[in-house]
Amino acid sequence: MSKPVEVEAGTLARHPLPPIGSGDKDERGSILIIAGSREVAGAALLTALGAMRAGAGRLQIATVTSAAPGLAISMPEAMVTGMAEGRDGGFAPSTVKLLAERAGKADVVVAGPGMRGNGSTPKLAATLAGTCHKLVLDAALLHALPERRAEVARKEVPAVLLPHAGEMASLLGCGAEEVEADPVAAGLACADRYDSVTLVKGVTSHVVTPDGEVFRYRGGGPGLGISGSGDTLAGIVGGLLARGADPLTALLWGVWCHGEAGRRLGEKVGTLGYLAREIVDEVPRVLKDGRML
Repeated sequence: MSKPVEVEAGTLARHPLPPIGSGDKDERGSILIIAGSREVAGAALLTALGAMRAGAGRLQIATVTSAAPGLAISMPEAMVTGMAEGRDGGFAPSTVKLLAERAGKADVVVAGPGMRGNGSTPKLAATLAGTCHKLVLDAALLHALPERRAEVARKEVPAVLLPHAGEMASLLGCGAEEVEADPVAAGLACADRYDSVTLVKGVTSHVVTPDGEVFRYRGGGPGLGISGSGDTLAGIVGGLLARGADPLTALLWGVWCHGEAGRRLGEKVGTLGYLAREIVDEVPRVLKDGRML
C-alpha cells in the first residue's frame, strides 16, 4: 500500500473543480436530496443548505409528509415533496418507485441523511444505484448496502459513500473497533467491495478510491464533531458533483472545504460551540479562497 496523499493545496490543484461558467443554473446541475424523518426533519435542511452553498444550480428535496411543510418554508430555494410516511416516521415502502422516478431525472442524488432504516431501505439503495448517474449515500442507506452490494458495485460512475466507523463496520461486517484500529485498511476494503469512492470519517479522515488511491485529511478540529455536521458534508459533496466534478474530486474538495469551514469557525466562535448550520455559511468563501491556492 502506498503512503496516503495529504489533502492540501497541491492535491486540490491536481484535482481542480470545473469552471464556474456563465451563471446559468442548469449548467450547475440538478440535485435531489432524499432525507429526513419525523424525528430528524432538520437533516434534510442541513444537507440542502450544504448543496446550495457549494454551488448546485437546482434543488429538489424529497422528505416525509410531516417534515415537508416546515422544510418548504425554511428552504424556499427548493422544490419540496412530501412522501408517504410509515408509522415509524420514516419513508413508507410504497415510496420506493416514486423516489426512483424522481432520482432518474436528477443529475445527482444525495440519499440517507436523517432517514430511518426499515425493511424497504435495501430496495431503495439498490434502486437508486440502478437509476442515478451520480449518487452519494449516507447514514441509514449505508447500513442497507450489504444486502444489495452487487447493484451498487455495478454503477458506471462510482457511488460516493460517507460512513463513520459504526457505518463502516456495518458495510464490512466487522466491529467498529477494527475500523478505528486501521481506517485505511477498512476504507480500501469498502472501496473495493462496493466499487465506490469512500470516505472513512474520523479525527483524521481518509478518502479511498476503488483502484487503491488513499488520501488523508487531518484538519478541521474537534468542533466538527456535532449533530448535523455529516449532513452538511453530504450536501457539499453533492453540490460539487452537481457542478460537474467527478466523484473523487467532489469528495476531496468537500472534505477539505468542510474541514476548513470548521477551522475558521473555531477561530471566530471557539474550538467548541458552533452549530452545523453555521458550517454551510462558510462554504462559499472557503471555496473561493481554495480556488486561489
